[in-house]
Amino acid sequence: MNEDIIKELKVAKVKCNTDLLFHTRYFFVKQYNRKFVVNEHHRIVCDALNLVLKGKIVKLIINIAPRYSKTEIAVKNFISSGLSINPGSKFIHLSYSDDLALDNSEGVKDIVNSEAYQQLFPEVQIKKGSDSKKKWYTSVGGGVYATSTAGQVTGFGAGKVEEEINLNLTSEDIDFIPQSDVFSGALVIDDAIKPEDAYSDTKRDKINARWESTIKNRVNSRKTPMVVMGQRTHPDDISGYLMQTDGFTYDLNEALLDPTIWYVISLPALIDFGLPTQRALWEFKHTVSELLKMREADSQVFDTQYQQNPQPLEGLMYTPFRTYHNIPHDESWIVKSYTDTADKGKDFLFQCAYVETKTGIYVQDIIYTNLPMKETEPMCAVQLHKYRVEQARFESNNGGEGFARAVENQTRVIGNTATKFITFHQSANKEVRIFNNSSKVTNLIYMPHDWKVRWPLVYKHVTNYLKAGGNSSDDAEDGLTGMVEFFGKKKESNDNDFFAG
Repeated sequence: MNEDIIKELKVAKVKCNTDLLFHTRYFFVKQYNRKFVVNEHHRIVCDALNLVLKGKIVKLIINIAPRYSKTEIAVKNFISSGLSINPGSKFIHLSYSDDLALDNSEGVKDIVNSEAYQQLFPEVQIKKGSDSKKKWYTSVGGGVYATSTAGQVTGFGAGKVEEEINLNLTSEDIDFIPQSDVFSGALVIDDAIKPEDAYSDTKRDKINARWESTIKNRVNSRKTPMVVMGQRTHPDDISGYLMQTDGFTYDLNEALLDPTIWYVISLPALIDFGLPTQRALWEFKHTVSELLKMREADSQVFDTQYQQNPQPLEGLMYTPFRTYHNIPHDESWIVKSYTDTADKGKDFLFQCAYVETKTGIYVQDIIYTNLPMKETEPMCAVQLHKYRVEQARFESNNGGEGFARAVENQTRVIGNTATKFITFHQSANKEVRIFNNSSKVTNLIYMPHDWKVRWPLVYKHVTNYLKAGGNSSDDAEDGLTGMVEFFGKKKESNDNDFFAG
């Protein structure tokens, strides 16, 4: 072998061990004799998985449409890359069916056994006699266990067992024992449930229950990475369940600071839907026109599986909200706010600062919390001051007028003498108001394009609000309804207004 080839192989080995996308492209062309078509979402996914391999991210959820290369990257090449970094790495791989899990396991073995892989990583050898797709080992004790999410996982754990340096340490102390910097394996779940099964409460709840009873306990350390990926199939699918149970963030910096919560990458197939900037995530797979035809054929399936915005089959109150990047400025521009105080202990206070024009309402900021009034009063005052709200409307029911006056006093303290406060008594039935004004809400209100990230709880409550009832909360919906009822109005006969200052 000449020196140039040896040098190229050394460079390839380093790149394969430091960049999953390079690893994927390199072995894809070697295996299939064609190039891997790279798109922006491949880099996003690989960047996150690189951080998993480096021990920076422990819990990762990837939600993306089917057939967008997630299995090729996040199962086959992620596992083969992990083995190249540390041949002793142990992986558990689960999918909704045995066949899929076993095929993926075989795909990993095909990469590891390939001539191209062995040229770079001859130290990664599959143990002789380890021919099973279900469970196989490397010569140094690493390996893969593959089965369905409903199957049994026995005698195998993902990752490295942490060594207890001092047996007298408490469990709290053990949390601070550093794990080796070397990657040592992961739990990898790809498509935990079939889309057609996701609307069966029994089947869906069985998978979620197995996570608690079995799956999450098959890691050898609390620091062993867990990667859960797949298209969204239901608001309470495994992704939704984990986000609700453990907490989550879309912000990488927050995920790096708090490894106990899930870092979520959610990639809609149609970006900026309904906006002039609308574009396809991957033109090679689906064009904008093709995606729109898919949505026209079945909006529920499209929104759930392709937009990663899972919709229940029951009648939703709201159609998808319009979004914006920049607020159009015209002579009618006025900054308003609407506040609905918490009626009961578990209720949420809702206050929204927004710009009203002749044609619509553009949400700027939302406070949505069940903190006590002594904490929310200054929060509300600061919001009114920050966004230079001209008209602030408060429902006076259940102490709302007293709350408004307390906020007015806070605005005086911070120097706001311009906001006009308006209180009114709301006597109409809340559920009827929400229902009757639902079309106005989605026709008039524009949310920031990233409102799902800014206010995840508001997004969850509003986009999953059902016409038939049984909703966990209606405070955000009540507030949005009040905003459209207030649209174009300055004062009504039952309003009581007063000024800060």
